[in-house]
Amino acid sequence: MKMKKLCLQLLIMSLIAFMATDLSAQVLTQTIRGKIIDTDSKSPIAFANIIVTGSQPLLGATSDTDGYFTIEAVPVGRATIKVSYIGYEDKLIPNLVVISGKETVLDIELKESFETLNEVTVSARQHKSEINNEMAQVSSRSLSVEESKRYAGGIGDPARLVSSFAGVGSTGEGNNDIIVRGNNPRYIQWKLEGTEIPNPNHFSQEGLTGGPINALNSQMLANSEFYTGAFAPEFGNALSGIFDMRLRKGNSEKREHSFSIGVLGTDLTTEGPFKKGGKSSYLINYRYSTLAIISSLGFLDFGGVPKYQDLSFKVFIPTEKAGTFSFFGLGGLNNIKSEFYDPENEEEVNEEFQQKGQLGVAGVSHIINLNKKAYISSTLSYSNNGSEYSSSRIFDSSVLQEDQKANTSNNIVRLNTSLNYKLNNRHQFQLGSVSSQFNFDFKTRYFDSAADQFIQGQDITGTASLYQSFITWKWRASEKLSLVNGIHSQNTSENDEITFEPRSSLRYELPKGQAITAGIGVHSNMTSLSNYNTIVYDEEGNKSTPNSSLELLKARHYVLGYENRLSKNLFLKVEGYYQDLYDIPVEEGNSSYSLINQTYEFSDRVLVNEGKGRNIGLELTLERYFANNYYFLVTGSLFDSKYKASDDVWRNTLFNGNYIANGLFGKEFMVGKSKNNVIGINSKLSLLGARRVMTIDLEKSIESGSVVHDEANAFQKKGEDVFSLNLAISYRINKPRLSHEFKIDVQNVTNNTAVIDYYYYDVNKSIEKVEQLPMLPVLSYTLNF
Repeated sequence: MKMKKLCLQLLIMSLIAFMATDLSAQVLTQTIRGKIIDTDSKSPIAFANIIVTGSQPLLGATSDTDGYFTIEAVPVGRATIKVSYIGYEDKLIPNLVVISGKETVLDIELKESFETLNEVTVSARQHKSEINNEMAQVSSRSLSVEESKRYAGGIGDPARLVSSFAGVGSTGEGNNDIIVRGNNPRYIQWKLEGTEIPNPNHFSQEGLTGGPINALNSQMLANSEFYTGAFAPEFGNALSGIFDMRLRKGNSEKREHSFSIGVLGTDLTTEGPFKKGGKSSYLINYRYSTLAIISSLGFLDFGGVPKYQDLSFKVFIPTEKAGTFSFFGLGGLNNIKSEFYDPENEEEVNEEFQQKGQLGVAGVSHIINLNKKAYISSTLSYSNNGSEYSSSRIFDSSVLQEDQKANTSNNIVRLNTSLNYKLNNRHQFQLGSVSSQFNFDFKTRYFDSAADQFIQGQDITGTASLYQSFITWKWRASEKLSLVNGIHSQNTSENDEITFEPRSSLRYELPKGQAITAGIGVHSNMTSLSNYNTIVYDEEGNKSTPNSSLELLKARHYVLGYENRLSKNLFLKVEGYYQDLYDIPVEEGNSSYSLINQTYEFSDRVLVNEGKGRNIGLELTLERYFANNYYFLVTGSLFDSKYKASDDVWRNTLFNGNYIANGLFGKEFMVGKSKNNVIGINSKLSLLGARRVMTIDLEKSIESGSVVHDEANAFQKKGEDVFSLNLAISYRINKPRLSHEFKIDVQNVTNNTAVIDYYYYDVNKSIEKVEQLPMLPVLSYTLNF
């Protein structure tokens, strides 16, 4: 009841804010500034022209000798920036959100034109559909800062945003699992500032990618990039997708702050210069669980309150001769304790669950220009992730007894280095390596009620390593044709295998804004260390670790795409793909079990690299970029995902939903006497094809005391399609020197309850349903000052 009253009060406050009017007729303005650099050499571009298109009188600036520029007195609202320089392609940055409480700071990269001209400016070619990474020509998508805050259903969580892209789905449970083209979400790679990091979600477990809340707040994000197949040669150790997240730089001239409070977290962001007149800056965000705060005050009286906190930062230090240094970090702590009561006796606890977790990433990156044609980029990082998990339940008595217990920790040191060289405007080269050193400690056990004893799943402290190297060559063969060729190689200390993975892609520009793209590539992925070090028992109870030398999982990706810039703001993309997976670990003998479907931390079976898989699909994207105060995005995917294990039968994978459809629409209304304030309405309609499920044999499960599946008929049954409507309403109030924003983002407005999966609950000896995330209103308030 108290929780309901609190939500009602917050809703009333939001409605009052929505109805508020701007009593001032003052036209508010803000500053836009940033730096212009060459996209290939990262060297500054002096004397570039930067203008605010459509401004009256015309607002603009010229970059200084270090590439910096400042445009003052830009009216709040939305602004489009155009950058031009002789010999470079013009760049258009549309619909920047300009607010009164925070300056807009940009890092803008220009691409040298195919024919370098000395006296004329090349016409604009950059389009919003293009990404900054020129080596990625297929299956890639940029994610802007503005989109990360605008899309309905995002709730400030970057992991939830990519589910709007073609070919990308989720489980529907509200978890941050990212399912790309029917692949297991375990094969997603997370990157931060260009280096691979552990799963950045709170309440995650070793080897898995999900978790309900991302530890990285979208307040910290710069424009990021997401890749879904046929990766560029620089990317390795991934089969499914790559989420390359970037942190923005702090304001180097002015101290600014943001305070937010919402259902999912209370956080503070601060940024600014270290000293006046310098170019160094800091950016720090700290967040704490709002529900945990409310619980500590005594307003929540139910168990299972998620408690978490996270901290992220970036320190940017440019020097005159030693290059540019960036220090970055991300850390999180979380814990939850839940009790479940006997449905016939609400005072008796029949099951107890507790989980604690931690995540830490710290690194330093360095870029130094060797000359106008070459630069070296290096990143050294340290990361740690781990969790403690325990559960207790009643067995033959009313006393709680330990059921499962796990304690895992993984420490990783990584060094990434690459040399980037631009021979001329037609030929660019990359040469690089990645070294990863692991130090881990895995201890897990569970109680086998049938055998009346504890079974040790893992019990090891060890080390491992993974080495990668790559070389890339981009050739702009003509003004219309560009090709990227290269090779990636990797090997792990777990076996003697060394892979050589050729990659190739092309892009051919057709008349009237059309283009054909194609890509092929071989990719490999190291399975989680928990799989390598699983203890397996034979029929006599003898234990061994037979999976310690598993080979890398591999896939061949083939992609063919068509793009059409239908108009200035309307973009169409169609992409077809085929993925051939091989060397997938499957259970030895005659079994339907394959790691291609793995959803647990580790496998307790004897595995051999003899499995296969195949994914085939067609994706469509129709996007109307934000202009004239509205936008829409329609994406659709038809796909088929199959696998073959040691029984030599082709079956549906767990993630073979066959279709995904999304429709996003948003509109803004300028309100107030001076039109300084903004009401935004954003919506997202989603349909996820039903995932496959395993049939549970109830009698055998009761007999064994744990779930027993009908593996001979694996994944023949489907759950239910997941339909959801998300609706977000925001109101931004701009005042001199500060701005307020109220937002309500309602997940699953229609409160659909599709059955996604089933599980065996041994306490009640029953099969229970797993349903999609119910309706969840997420309220938030943000103050920028």
